[in-house]
Amino acid sequence: MQHKVSTPLLSWYDEAKRDLPWRRTRNPYYIWLSEIMLQQTRVETVKDYYKRFLEQFPTISALASAPQEQVLKAWEGLGYYSRARNLQKAAQVITNDHGGKFPTTYDQIIKLPGIGPYTAGAIGSIALGLPVPAIDGNVYRVASRLFGIREDVGIPSVQREIRALVIDSLPSERVGDYNQALMELGASHCSPHSPACDLCPLAQLCDSFEEGDMDLLPIHEKKRPPKEIDLSVCLLTYKHQVLVVKRSERLLHGLFVFFLIEDVTKLSHSSDILGEQGLDCKYQSTLGEGKHVFTHRIWNMTYLHFELQEKPSEALLHRLHAQLVSKHELEQLPLPTAMKAAKEKALTLI
Repeated sequence: MQHKVSTPLLSWYDEAKRDLPWRRTRNPYYIWLSEIMLQQTRVETVKDYYKRFLEQFPTISALASAPQEQVLKAWEGLGYYSRARNLQKAAQVITNDHGGKFPTTYDQIIKLPGIGPYTAGAIGSIALGLPVPAIDGNVYRVASRLFGIREDVGIPSVQREIRALVIDSLPSERVGDYNQALMELGASHCSPHSPACDLCPLAQLCDSFEEGDMDLLPIHEKKRPPKEIDLSVCLLTYKHQVLVVKRSERLLHGLFVFFLIEDVTKLSHSSDILGEQGLDCKYQSTLGEGKHVFTHRIWNMTYLHFELQEKPSEALLHRLHAQLVSKHELEQLPLPTAMKAAKEKALTLI
């Protein structure tokens, strides 16, 4: 199986691979960063973030010692902010426990915060030449078609079967390139719909091509639809400042948002809740509506402007994890994409 698959695939990869900045290096930090950024994010989007992030945090030690808000600000707009928090936590572990040098074994790599089997395999094989697979969504799709896996790929036993088959196909050399070739094939020819089998270097070896059921594989159990949440986004202004809250919840943890009230649609209820929190404010206007879609939930947002009648006490701000910020300060804080429209509205109010 080894040379049967790897030889034509690597020959194709040498000709067809995209020229990407993280493919021009074997630096484990650079490759690790690219793999984390590429999770749930398009390649074209990542390129600029990758360049800017390395300019700001050129080494693992620079990332480890940076203020978290600075790291989150550099990540602003990429989404899935737990990736950035875990990236910094892992950098701190490497600094404290590994003398600042990236670990060199799969077992050490996978213990780092935010790194699972795929990412450990990608870093280990690409940067360090370790003989381990790197199985992401693209590879699950390629492998399920290539080897004719006609069971739900979300089932752990099926995932173990695919992993064993991919391991069996690993070449003795150029394992990193081989893993990237599988991913590249999934991102180009072996697409989710209408795969370009006529251009695929593995077509003659592919079980699903022979059976003609490529569009049916891989098999996924239907996902539950995301939960919809009505949300009042309260822009609370005081003179030339607006109140922001630092999230302690798991979703958007550590980022700054405006005062949010979940499952509330009536203006009167929002006013009551603000008063109950100790915020003396007066309703000014409704500034429109917006929507943001997360993986498991949808925020249906109504933007409300309230004017604080008096400056909240430091004790109250501390209890609410809040602060009043100026226009300049608001621009410097890390805010999630979900707050982009609200931020633009706030900047016109202060």
